[in-house]
Amino acid sequence: MSDPAAFRPEARAPRGFQDRRGHDVAVERRLLARVTAIYERYGFEPLETSAFEYADALGKFLPDADRPNEGVFALQDDPDAEGNGLWMALRYDLTAPLARFAAQNWESLPKPYRRYAFGSVWRNEKPGPGRFREFVQCDADIVGSARPEADAEIIAMAVEGLEAAGLPRGAAVVKINNRKLLNGLLSAAGVESEGQKLAVLRAVDKLDRLGPDGVRLLLGEGRKDESGDFTKGAGLNAKGIEAVLAFTAAGAASRAETLDRIAAVIGGSAEGDEGLTELRAIGDALSSMGVDEGRAKFDPSVVRGLEYYTGPVFEAELLLEAKDEKGRPIQFGSIGGGGRYDDLVARFTGERTPATGFSFGVSRLAAALKASGRTQEGAARGPVVVIVFDPDHMADYFAVAALLRNEGIAAEVYLGASGMRAQMKYADRRMAPAAVIIGEDERAAGTVTVKDLDLGRALSAEVSDNAAWREGRPGQATIPRADLVPFVRRILAGEP
Repeated sequence: MSDPAAFRPEARAPRGFQDRRGHDVAVERRLLARVTAIYERYGFEPLETSAFEYADALGKFLPDADRPNEGVFALQDDPDAEGNGLWMALRYDLTAPLARFAAQNWESLPKPYRRYAFGSVWRNEKPGPGRFREFVQCDADIVGSARPEADAEIIAMAVEGLEAAGLPRGAAVVKINNRKLLNGLLSAAGVESEGQKLAVLRAVDKLDRLGPDGVRLLLGEGRKDESGDFTKGAGLNAKGIEAVLAFTAAGAASRAETLDRIAAVIGGSAEGDEGLTELRAIGDALSSMGVDEGRAKFDPSVVRGLEYYTGPVFEAELLLEAKDEKGRPIQFGSIGGGGRYDDLVARFTGERTPATGFSFGVSRLAAALKASGRTQEGAARGPVVVIVFDPDHMADYFAVAALLRNEGIAAEVYLGASGMRAQMKYADRRMAPAAVIIGEDERAAGTVTVKDLDLGRALSAEVSDNAAWREGRPGQATIPRADLVPFVRRILAGEP
């Protein structure tokens, strides 16, 4: 007898973490399988790194931090001769581990090194709706090539990967900019200090949310929001403000026209001209790979990684109409992004190593697909359930399950203690495509009764009269046992 005074912990998931059942897990696995198949077709090899990295390798904190756990989850190694008391932290992305791996193994790697990776990452941040402390990312990167065509390949692969994941052509667009253009713009606008530069870039990054008028205020003296809070502006003069806004509005239908418009704003800046040359090479490569402007376009308003990216940057935006669970329209916006980061490996080696890559949040992309009605295809379904009509014949039921399994059909024998009706309810809750029933009559005749639960679920929405439902017994047939496998295959294929 249990002790009524015994401590019983509350059964609850840790805050900011989530449990996921069959359907959600299956959707993400299928998404990853499709996307990584594209990556491998482009010649990228998989790489797995450990969940933990030394905290200084992640690049978040100073080496002398007493407890480097702000933003990440960290622990301290044993303070002995072997562990040295060093801090380790769960990785917060998949790029920092790549930089460490590339620096550690550079001599033995083929160069350029093309890798893809996927897995959980962890961030010690305040959780919120759709924002978790653990989530799955999927990345692809090229390390060791400074050619703009490397960026173009990453972009083309991202476009194909998103379409393979379930987004129809035209449902998402990869928008491309170049940090060198932004730097050229800031030079033309008279911006010199790093603080003012960051203020300008943060203002531009709010263009989608605040519009040109709101950004104009942030580029100048500042802006007061609806609550009365004031955000100090970048302090540009009127000419500088208009130059920045003209730059962000330079996007056009074609990539070539966009570059011409940008050149008219920042022409003459050495770094800006270098950025234009790189984008022209990217555009030429994308065209040669069949990636048109509807799938990848130049957009000077894109700002990513204010202190991270060194050249081209790109962001994938969902264009499909999406709705929440209550049918209200929602805006997903960015579903992935990346760019060129030529300084990351140099943290370890002291030598600049060119690199470029793209990443998307798997859970976020799955949520976007679901919200836009794109995850019905191949939805997770349970196994065929063999109903236990008579417990004295368990061996026979397992023989039927083995027959189905040997033919590649998922199947299980009901192992509970409930009766026939409860077993059918169990099969329905398992989203079983079919239930197999073998009673005394079937056993004597060498037959099985198969109930097509997929069809039953579809028809139940159309039949309102219970008597008619019972009389019709939709989707149920008694067949020779030898015909079981092909009959179930037809159910799985949705054939009549």
